Amino acid sequence: MDYVKGVLSGLAAIFIAEVVFAWPFLSGSKATGLAAVLALFVESLLSARFWIVGILLFWLFFAASRGSTILRVLFFWIPTLVVSALGFAFLGFLTYVVAISRRQ
Repeated sequence: MDYVKGVLSGLAAIFIAEVVFAWPFLSGSKATGLAAVLALFVESLLSARFWIVGILLFWLFFAASRGSTILRVLFFWIPTLVVSALGFAFLGFLTYVVAISRRQ
């Protein structure tokens, strides 16, 4: 079960850090299209701030997963499962859009 907690902590930390750093660029960007969105995500993956925030969030989630029961539920299970589900849904949507756009 420790491996599952570590993987969920890592995925949630990466998804949250990605959204935190991509959101300001998406709201103020004049570029349109899927290539612009993917370029912003790749740009944030190469940022040092992204990885620092990701590591801090991973540490926070992983530490919360080892705490008391109420702390574990509030600060680990709920955030990590919700963020991971939304992140995978978004990745699935992007994959679907790319697959559809290549057919046309």
